[in-house]
Amino acid sequence: MEVGYLSKVRVYEISKQLNISSKELIKKLKEFGVDVHSHMSTLEDDEAQLILDYYSSEVQESENNQVKEETIDEEISRTAKHENFEKKMNDSSKKTKVKDKMMKDEEVKQDTIEQSDEIKVIQIPNKVSVQTLAEKLGKTPAEIIKSLMMRGIMASINQEVDFDTASQVAEEYGILLEEETQETLEEKMFEEEPDSPEDLVERPPVVVVMGHVDHGKTSLLDAIRKSNVTAKEAGGITQHIGASTVEVNGKKITFLDTPGHEAFTAMRMRGAQVTDIAILVVAADDGVMPQTIEAINHAKAANVQIIVAINKIDKPGANPDRVKQELADYGLLAEEWGGDTICVPVSAVTKTNLDTLLEMVLLVAEMAELKANPNKRARGTIIEAQLDKGRGPVATVLVQSGTLKVGDPIVAGSTHGRIRAMMDDKGRRVKKAGPSTPVEILGLSEVPSAGDRFYVAESDKQARHYAEILAERNREQSLRATPNKVSLDDLFSQIQSGNVKQLNIVVKADVQGSVEAVKQSLERLSNDEVRIHTIHGGVGAITESDVMLASASNAIIIGFNVRPEAGAKSVAETEKVDIRLYRVIYNAIEDIEAAMKGMLDPEFQEKVIGHAEIRQTFKVSGVGTIGGAYVQDGKLVRNAKVRIVRNGIVVYEGQLSSLKRFKDDVKEVNAGYECGLSFEKFNDIKEGDIVEAFIMEEIPRA
Repeated sequence: MEVGYLSKVRVYEISKQLNISSKELIKKLKEFGVDVHSHMSTLEDDEAQLILDYYSSEVQESENNQVKEETIDEEISRTAKHENFEKKMNDSSKKTKVKDKMMKDEEVKQDTIEQSDEIKVIQIPNKVSVQTLAEKLGKTPAEIIKSLMMRGIMASINQEVDFDTASQVAEEYGILLEEETQETLEEKMFEEEPDSPEDLVERPPVVVVMGHVDHGKTSLLDAIRKSNVTAKEAGGITQHIGASTVEVNGKKITFLDTPGHEAFTAMRMRGAQVTDIAILVVAADDGVMPQTIEAINHAKAANVQIIVAINKIDKPGANPDRVKQELADYGLLAEEWGGDTICVPVSAVTKTNLDTLLEMVLLVAEMAELKANPNKRARGTIIEAQLDKGRGPVATVLVQSGTLKVGDPIVAGSTHGRIRAMMDDKGRRVKKAGPSTPVEILGLSEVPSAGDRFYVAESDKQARHYAEILAERNREQSLRATPNKVSLDDLFSQIQSGNVKQLNIVVKADVQGSVEAVKQSLERLSNDEVRIHTIHGGVGAITESDVMLASASNAIIIGFNVRPEAGAKSVAETEKVDIRLYRVIYNAIEDIEAAMKGMLDPEFQEKVIGHAEIRQTFKVSGVGTIGGAYVQDGKLVRNAKVRIVRNGIVVYEGQLSSLKRFKDDVKEVNAGYECGLSFEKFNDIKEGDIVEAFIMEEIPRA
């Protein structure tokens, strides 16, 4: 048997190659001391080679025995032709004895195979009822209850037992149990065997357009679409479905219309890796801007190939070389400068170089060898979905493998249905859609979520059953604690348990110099146990986009002289993203260093008690500048600490020197009332400034 170089392979792949059952292989591996649990377990190179060598020698021996057996059979047959019936019967008996003797080892081996096939591996949830456990094990509930009683557990037929107890009961019957997670449930539902190379065909690349606001993302996408509409489709797109397909030189490219990198990251956070290439749009007259940097970091975090479109080259002041220089500072070095980033100067207005840009997309796609198998049941991702008053739940889906057909029963997240109709990006009704094709589908029972995966099931009944199971799992997960996200408080314990090998950080600061200083200072803290990696650094307030990126990358956010936007703060609470705010770099370094060593002292937690907006300013001789303010929420308290936030940047932090209602000094002013404010050692207040009042509460470490 020829055996080439092996990378890590799964048990079922080896069993398929050897043409034996996975259970037999699992048993044989355990005899060799290899610890495997199921057909999905992976083997190291040497382990796989060991078992292949073993079966190779057995196959050779079996073939030799087969040759001997055939020779004996021929001899017996020739003899039988020339003798009487009784003699033939005797010879037949002798023949059987000879064959029995020669096949003795083979029979023993067959017995082993039959016995090994009786070993079952069954997946169950973390908790399971006695009734369900009995069904899974093929036993009566009475037998299971009796087994539990022998262990001192009194349980009724509907009572739940934990996974460990269920495992002990199952072992009595020679059955192994594995805990069923959301991932293994979906694997079990729609387990996909690897495709044979001959079944794979080239598929169109899936592209997303990203960049800073006003740099021409939408204009560029519209120009690409209109340039690639055929004569019979004159008039352009008749229906917007959140994705579109264009054709270049006989090859197709699929564009996803994400409103920005926020949606792109939200989909990645749900585990939907749908995009192959990102076109980064940068205006030639404006250069790299804060959202450009965010887009670069989001694409890099998702491991997506970036092609730069330097737009607006038709405008006065356009300077593509300056753009390339700025991009080089963020790790995107242009090809013509010796790097590997493709940069194409384009104009969405004059349609200059659009063909070149699309040809570059096809070139990158060709190098990536993007392929899929269209000849199987479809699976893919929900791009967007909404409830249409006339048509019911409508979803735009991207088929990633297989072919989706009208009439297919599908499971989409925790919803299900049978596809009643499909429309392509031109609004035309279609009967089927292959890999990398976006279509709008009708027929789902409910509106799924963007980023949910969809699968084609065998029947409506199976689709409904699996959708109900997934819905139940989602409910259980929402009731449980949110999955562990990294925070400074538990960083040391996660490092010790091996859960954290790399601490990802998002850095936001008031000026670019501070961003670089904080990044460099923190990354120097990396050691043998944990590496600190900055996945994004930017200037300005902490935004929802920052929080989504941190959530998707399991990162913490370090803010230096900046504040989170109101929306970002609520998203961070929902996603359990740890935001740490500092005014001194050394404090941030100390905190992370202490967390890595497990020595965080009791901390003071900031509690914001109110916000007020400065609406007028007055200069009073001998006193300084006084701000006329309106309390927006909470309250302002005379002895509270305050900070002044201007365009997301903290410009002052200190104490109030006075708090007045009309001419009277007061201790506090509640929301909905106006007041006069002055600040200790600070007079540079301006209309529109936000005053944030806060107190410090001591929180002991757990």
